[in-house]
Amino acid sequence: MRYKNSFSLVAILATMIISPQVLIAQSSSNNVTLIGALIIIGALILVAAVVTVSENLLQIEAKKHGISGNGRNVSLFPSLSDLSGSKLPSYTQGKGAYVLKKGYEINLTGKPSDEVFKKPVNRYAVRPTNFRGIAPIPKLVISEKDEVLAGDVLFYDKSNENIKYCSPVSGEIVEVRRGAKRAITDVIILADKKQKYRVNKVPDVNKASREGLVDFLLESGLWPLINERPFDVVPDPSKIPSNIFISTFSTAPYAPNADIVIDGNEDAFQKGIDVLAKLTSGDVHLGLDANKNSAPSSSLTDVKNAKTHWFVGKHPSGNVGVQIHHISSIKAGQSVWTLTLQNVISIGRMFLTGKYDVSKIISIGGAIEGKQAHYSTVSGANIGDLLGNSDLDEKRIISGDVLTGRTAGKGEFLDASSDQISVIEEGDFYEMFGWLLPIAPRPSISKTFPNFLYPTLEMEGNTNTHGEKRAFVMTGEYEKVLPMNIYPQHLMKAILAGDFEQIEGLGIYELSEEDIALCEFACTSKMPLQSILREGLDMMREQG
Repeated sequence: MRYKNSFSLVAILATMIISPQVLIAQSSSNNVTLIGALIIIGALILVAAVVTVSENLLQIEAKKHGISGNGRNVSLFPSLSDLSGSKLPSYTQGKGAYVLKKGYEINLTGKPSDEVFKKPVNRYAVRPTNFRGIAPIPKLVISEKDEVLAGDVLFYDKSNENIKYCSPVSGEIVEVRRGAKRAITDVIILADKKQKYRVNKVPDVNKASREGLVDFLLESGLWPLINERPFDVVPDPSKIPSNIFISTFSTAPYAPNADIVIDGNEDAFQKGIDVLAKLTSGDVHLGLDANKNSAPSSSLTDVKNAKTHWFVGKHPSGNVGVQIHHISSIKAGQSVWTLTLQNVISIGRMFLTGKYDVSKIISIGGAIEGKQAHYSTVSGANIGDLLGNSDLDEKRIISGDVLTGRTAGKGEFLDASSDQISVIEEGDFYEMFGWLLPIAPRPSISKTFPNFLYPTLEMEGNTNTHGEKRAFVMTGEYEKVLPMNIYPQHLMKAILAGDFEQIEGLGIYELSEEDIALCEFACTSKMPLQSILREGLDMMREQG
């Protein structure tokens, strides 16, 4: 049994030690001994309460003054590792780092190489369902067989006509796919061999007002590249974010290398930061990767108009939500913006060239021989064109990473927020006594499997869940892999119960699906935690 704080531990120990004395005192009718024992119990409980309160206040003050993340855990009872300090890379010396001790590294075979290829892609698509907060059926301004330029408006949000969604490439509108209730699922463009762009008149960042920059981002179609938290929606243009957060790296399996992404885009990235710095009442915060032996690109570490923060730890240390939690957590009634590294670059390109250029670097990894590498493409590219003629029988194609991505066929398109394609084996097989005889190594947080002794061992992933949905019992597994001061299992149960006060009090505003995805991976009960969390976020958003 694990005790969560010193109060409960000391109280229980005191009871165990003194209870026999109380019994003896009672049996001998020795009132003096009984009173003495009760006084000792009360004194120990009082000391435990003082220690517990002091520990909590120390943690609060350490976080307030930015001390708690600098390589050690501030505590009245530090461990040996806390006293000696964590070993940080030399390039972080004097700058401090948030050292996250919780998490899990899913080490899979088929990692993408650092080579960058450019494959011809014929078709691209914009998917309205990629953007949360948009009206269910947006207003189309184009028709099939229309010719468009890269940056031309395809549709706009009926609930706010100022928010426009643009074509990533020039070409012909060949199909508008619809789903249930005639909702638009894809607007598909057959791309020109030589791309043509709509050129915008760009305002001077140094002279333009915040309102002028917001109007330009809306008109140019760049606004949907920004994400608002809580709820992960396209931002409300009337709101001013308290801070803007950008994670420059990802710790998810098969994620693209940030140094490859930034290479050649240094000026665009800095220009994007300059624009964002004028859009917030607070600061632009940049999360930097301190997990590698060599420092990230100097264009990331030496950026101007932004505050940089180093993070060390296993996945999900690269998640922007985890970084927000440690830098400046989201309070009720507060909103912040988040952007990916590549979206910041796209905004910067617009202000340098006047063109809507959403080209990006993606990575392809997993069970797809000869294709594990980085690729230069454009947002919304056709997945089949990118994967080519690879044999993908009995394999699952995922737009995104293996924890949070969407299952997609070769005829589908890369999601707007995805910068990787993952391919893993389908888990449509059974293992005889697989839970009883765990012989084959597999990604698992359980130490039943010996692979935890070999942290660098790469394993083959598949979609097998190794069990069916079970009773939702308290296991403590989630807290082991989530480096946030949140009780995720209590939160999930509060969402299922529809308890609004509990949901808010347990920190739902700080979470997004990607933050809880590793908990879902570790869940013994096989609960769909990401969909439960989305249900809770939508519920709270509807409540206003």
